[in-house]
Amino acid sequence: MWTMTCRLATALRHKEGLHKYMGTAWIIASGKGGVGKSTLSACLGMEIARNGQRVCIVDADIGLRDQDVLLGVQDCIVYDILDVANGICPVDDALVVPKPDALPNLSLLPASQFARAKELEAKAFRKILRTLKSNFDHVLIDAPAGIERSLRGLLSNEINECVLVCTPDDVCIRNAERTASVLRKKGLTAQRVIVNRLNPDYIRRGEMYAAQTVALTLDVPLLGEIPEDAEIYRALLHHQSVMEGESEGRNAIARIALRMTTDEDVPLPEYGQKRTLLQRLFQRRKKGDEKHVR
Repeated sequence: MWTMTCRLATALRHKEGLHKYMGTAWIIASGKGGVGKSTLSACLGMEIARNGQRVCIVDADIGLRDQDVLLGVQDCIVYDILDVANGICPVDDALVVPKPDALPNLSLLPASQFARAKELEAKAFRKILRTLKSNFDHVLIDAPAGIERSLRGLLSNEINECVLVCTPDDVCIRNAERTASVLRKKGLTAQRVIVNRLNPDYIRRGEMYAAQTVALTLDVPLLGEIPEDAEIYRALLHHQSVMEGESEGRNAIARIALRMTTDEDVPLPEYGQKRTLLQRLFQRRKKGDEKHVR
């Protein structure tokens, strides 16, 4: 199986006569774990490929390999990104095509499962990115969570844009703010944010930040907002493709993919009633005063 998928990846690269231009490299990061970053990376890769563009997902979370499971190819991995970095094999041999029939233009460069992040040298990673950008329209880098050395070591001028994934809670917003600041200091100023797991009812009641409020707090443009969606979680539990079928979460991801890769004016849905940060602080103050009166 792995031989077929690797050879198919190689054949596709040569058949289409690529190396004509450089694609776009996106690093998908988060201030903390558990916000849905890896799942979103896989979903965006599938959706962009479904739209006809060539996509490579790079699992850069060394030691915590996830993308192979999310894409259903955990039994097909032989070579990984460290094998490429160390010269054991070329990039083409490490690529796996998870869905050769449905999405032949989607490839995965898996992470090493039994290694440490520092084993991936920055110079080698830049070279890998340069090769991938010359062969794909979009390279999606699923970065390790947080701002540790493992993330900073991935940053280079080969990365074109950063997508921050954040949930609308105080802890995640604070961590995302710190991550955005570190990335800016490293020269990565092209940043956008996706706010995940929104609950419109909570937003309307003033119990949850709206996506626009999160973006304003981070001082980062809003790329998209995704509501909490039980269908996505159910698909993950059953190892099914998250982007198959219809649900509001899937539709939101599809809209984000269009904003990333086209010039289309794709409107934001604005889940729940929008409240500014000052409005929410006022609401908290009001509730506190009411309790005090009682």
